[in-house]
Amino acid sequence: MEYDCAIIGGGPAGVTASIYACRAGMNVLSIEKLFEGGQLASIHAVENYPGLFGADGNDLIDKFVEHAGQYERETVNGEVLKIEKNEDVFAVYTENKSYAAKTVIIATGAKPRKLGAPGEEEFTGRGVSYCAVCDGAFYRNKATAIIGGGNTAAQDALYLSRICDKVYLIHRRDRLRAEKYFIELIEKNEGVEIIYDTVLEEIHGDKNVEGVRIKNVKTSEISQIKTDGVFIAAGIVPESGFVKGLLKLDESGFIITDECMRTNISGIYAAGDVRTTPLRQIVTACADGAVAANQARGYLDM
Repeated sequence: MEYDCAIIGGGPAGVTASIYACRAGMNVLSIEKLFEGGQLASIHAVENYPGLFGADGNDLIDKFVEHAGQYERETVNGEVLKIEKNEDVFAVYTENKSYAAKTVIIATGAKPRKLGAPGEEEFTGRGVSYCAVCDGAFYRNKATAIIGGGNTAAQDALYLSRICDKVYLIHRRDRLRAEKYFIELIEKNEGVEIIYDTVLEEIHGDKNVEGVRIKNVKTSEISQIKTDGVFIAAGIVPESGFVKGLLKLDESGFIITDECMRTNISGIYAAGDVRTTPLRQIVTACADGAVAANQARGYLDM
């Protein structure tokens, strides 16, 4: 079977693209590696999506998927390994099957960046986590440390402060990179202690995490913090490895597109966190998905 559009990824960008593509009369295939939702599923409270202040991420993606379910689209689970262009049709390969599509929208998003600190890999799942909403409940009435200084780190700190006795927010610079709104909330929160100009040196423990060794980058002073959990919020890495060598990527691996979501190959579009963009938010991912689907429809009409 040949599809008009294959959409890879089931986060806000991918789900929105499927809605717009179906409404445009396209025969749509949606491919998702795990489950629809992407990073949105790990957000405790969405505070910057218009009209839905404070919405739970899981509830919001449920509404997205329910909306998409009103249209006829085929959905399959699988990890896309590569894409090939065969004349006017693209072959999309998963681990055990291939699909033919006239256009492709890549909305695979990004995954948390690992620091590579000693103990990080060893204690992953035993005190080290990359999702405060997913694992925060394990540290109720305990101490936790968050590594990072952007919006994700700030939101994690606010979320964990409702559960934990103490939250340390450790950032390598002398100021947080998070939005002013989040910074003001953190500064008023007595349960969060910000440690500036500091990097993680080591995560240590026995069977589980027991503490971290940190270093002040200005004074080189080494200190220890006792903590039961460590949450890494050090940025994201795009899920674009399967198109390396096919599409143009920037130095960080994000897919390069124009304002119409077009890549360097006609008929292939990228939307959401996986592409080069000055802002990675739910609202911009949705907008990207809508634009990509509209452009795909135009490509088919040429």
